[in-house]
Amino acid sequence: MSDFSLLAARVDPTWTLFLDRDGVLNRHRPNDYVKNWDEWEWITGSPAAIARLTGRFRHIIIVTNQQGVGKGLMTEEDLVDIHTQMELGLRGLGAVVDAVYFCSDLASNPDNQRKPRPDMGLAAQADFEGIDFSRSIMVGDSDSDMEFGRNLGVTTVRIHEDPEAAKEHPNVDYAFASLADFASALTGEPVL
Repeated sequence: MSDFSLLAARVDPTWTLFLDRDGVLNRHRPNDYVKNWDEWEWITGSPAAIARLTGRFRHIIIVTNQQGVGKGLMTEEDLVDIHTQMELGLRGLGAVVDAVYFCSDLASNPDNQRKPRPDMGLAAQADFEGIDFSRSIMVGDSDSDMEFGRNLGVTTVRIHEDPEAAKEHPNVDYAFASLADFASALTGEPVL
């Protein structure tokens, strides 16, 4: 049994799954931001993966840095609309996201609450009963996502085109090429 198989065997419906957004659920826009729903592009298999993971976790929570708002490239209302459309699409597949936490602060703001700071995770813990970071997983595609996970004391999973190379980073516990691959490994079932 692989190390991940041992973790998968421990995960039960008391656990919490934290997900990054860009690069995990939807495609990054190089040197840009998803500023409206028309610019959103799901990563293949991500919606089905969330549907497969719904019910396996007590909570599924998205945590995302969105400084495009702070830069004035979009409004907070634009961002909320994107997340509303995203959640509606997921619900149509039977997938449930309990909450979306975002930080629109500029990275240059010394008091920002962006990942890797733990603020969004701590806010989720305050808002949802039963979140235990020792029984939580953070899935993300960036160094800041992995550091966010470490700062909270959760298990970290890196989404990376080269999972073997990604595992070399000290903040990465496990790595997969996609959220769909992670969901398949966790559930033991293929995600279509």
